Amino acid sequence: MGSMEWSIQGPSFSNCNCDWGCPCQFNALPTHGFCCAFVAMRIDKGHFDGAPLDGIRWACTLRWPGPIHEGNGEAQVIVDQEANEAQRHAVISIVKGEHTEPGATIFQVFSATLNKVHDPLFLPIDFACDVHARTAKVTIKGLVEASGNPILNPVTDLPHRVLIKVPEGFEYDEAEVGTGITKATGAVALDLNGTHSHFTVYHMTNKGVVH
Repeated sequence: MGSMEWSIQGPSFSNCNCDWGCPCQFNALPTHGFCCAFVAMRIDKGHFDGAPLDGIRWACTLRWPGPIHEGNGEAQVIVDQEANEAQRHAVISIVKGEHTEPGATIFQVFSATLNKVHDPLFLPIDFACDVHARTAKVTIKGLVEASGNPILNPVTDLPHRVLIKVPEGFEYDEAEVGTGITKATGAVALDLNGTHSHFTVYHMTNKGVVH
């Protein structure tokens, strides 16, 4: 794992194939028996072994044939084309769970469940996310189109707000729940529509989530 220090902080958007609420957040089995997901983030403030990561955007597509903890998963990391070589290496290392204390972050935990990590891609990433409004839009031209919105009350058609708080979680401290759509090609294809999404501020270091 190594003892290299790193830190990232900024808005993130995640969309998976499960029903709203995502059973993973409650240590339950996936809605449909398997897991696939898309996650994207803009690092507003961050560093990796002295290299600044401010402003860098990244995304990842993931898939498991069953529950995540049973393994056999695959993933592909996409890093902002504007990132320099040191920043690309830094983001890939973090998302692959390297230089992180065991069990400290979702990246390190997921790394133990992946059989295949496809070669990373370096592409322009358009990222917009308003955590409190529960809206997001991520475009990676030719590869990913993803969006998130609030859940709407079926009677009033007004936005319905739900928060999930995980005081000892390895992904976030608190997240806003919404609904998402993701269409992705590439090594890990996704076709999600009206499924669970959450919006949060990732704030992690090599020692874990900052609560």
